[in-house]
Amino acid sequence: MLRLALPLLLLAAPALAAEEPPHTGVAGSRSMPELSDLALFACAAGGVWFVRRRLRARFRAKPKD
Repeated sequence: MLRLALPLLLLAAPALAAEEPPHTGVAGSRSMPELSDLALFACAAGGVWFVRRRLRARFRAKPKD
């Protein structure tokens, strides 16, 4: 467990040493979704499509005797 703790602390060190906080607390206006929002939606829609397709194929298949 300690072997994992040190690299994680080193990974978080730049965020802890920042002079300015990463979030100012002031909300900005958004004119359109971010690219990450669109990518997340596309991955979710692809996952739903894939699972539905696999389940339909599973229940459509003839039972093996």
